[in-house]
This record gives sequence, structure tokens and C-alpha cells, in this order.
Amino acid sequence: MRLVVINPNSTVSMTEKAAAAARAAAPGAEVIGITCHRSPPAIQGPEDDAICQPFVLEEVAKAATGGADAIVIACFDDPALDKARASVSIPVLGIGEAGFHAAMLLGGRFSVVTTLPIAIATLEENLAHYGMAGACARVRAAGVKVLDLEDEHSGAVAKVSAEIARAKAEDGVGAIVLGCAGMADLAARMEGEHGLKVIDGVGAAAAFASALVTLRRPQ
Repeated sequence: MRLVVINPNSTVSMTEKAAAAARAAAPGAEVIGITCHRSPPAIQGPEDDAICQPFVLEEVAKAATGGADAIVIACFDDPALDKARASVSIPVLGIGEAGFHAAMLLGGRFSVVTTLPIAIATLEENLAHYGMAGACARVRAAGVKVLDLEDEHSGAVAKVSAEIARAKAEDGVGAIVLGCAGMADLAARMEGEHGLKVIDGVGAAAAFASALVTLRRPQ
């Protein structure tokens, strides 16, 4: 299976992180990471989301004509996801939607821990659009900038961990969904620290993509 992972922002280190998470979750796949170089360096709010969407759709079209079996859009807002699915015949997965589904399957009721408060409204709208708002106890912001997750000295990981601890104590959930592709490398660590299921949307999307490609193959 050839899986193309599209990073809607222009930060190459985040593309590499997402591609690594996808390879770990779909070990039999050829994973190709693509960076949208004309996009903002991070997608933080509706304006950045709107700017990146044409570039995402451009890369979706290239991937589909270039032989991809499936595509993952590696931004938790799922920018241009519906349009992307309508434009190609192969599976296209958003890491937000995939993360929500995985959390419901593995933990039942869940909370989301994302980056900044500006992201909350979009994620709540997406949950309603996907019909999963009832399964989500709360969308929480850890108060970290997306690019701070690329800096080990920023303190961002500690803030994410603290917000997960609050969610565990207050929300009555069986799972936490990490609400940013920049958190893709934190799931196992946070799961070990807090003793409940922690979902990385990139890995979830890659695993679901592999399953969908298998299901679509002629018998």
C-alpha cells in the first residue's frame, strides 16, 4: 500500500513526525510525507485553515494521480476533508475524524486535548458534523502553540500532560485524543503517565487507511 501523508502546514519537521507515526501504525505501507510549502508554518485557527485548503486539495490531486492507495490529511482540524473525498476515488482520512473514531472504539467516552483555545470551536463543529459530539466530554486546550511542540525546551509537553491529568480527573472519560499532529509522538508517553488510552490521530488514520485499502481490493 502506498500511503501519502499530507501535512497542511509548511513545517517540514512536522511532516517527518507525522510520516513516522504513520509508518509505525501501518508497518506494511510505503509512507510518503508531503509538506504544503506555501501554507502557514502552523494551522492555528480558521484563517490558517482557509489559507491551507487549496494547497491540501492540490496535493490530494497529485497523490491520487501519482499512484497513492490512500491519503491522510495530517492536521487535526481536517482542512478540506469533505472536498478532498469528493475529488478522488481513493480513501482520504482526516486525523481528527480518525482519532475520534478510534477513541470511541477503544475508550468509549473521550476528551480532546488540543493546542490553543482558538482551535476549540472548529473541533466542536467537526464533532457535530461527524455525529460524534455526544461521545466527547470536552475539547480542552493545553495553551501551547503548535510550533512549541517542535521545541523540547518549550515546556509544551508538560502543559499537554497537565491538561490530560485534568481531563482524567474531571471528565469521566476512557480515552484522550491528542488534538494536533504535532503531538503524534506523545501518545505512548502520555498513556504511560496517566494510565488511560491516549489516541494519536495520525496513527489512527494510517491504521484505518490500511484497513480500508484492504477492504476495497477485489477478492
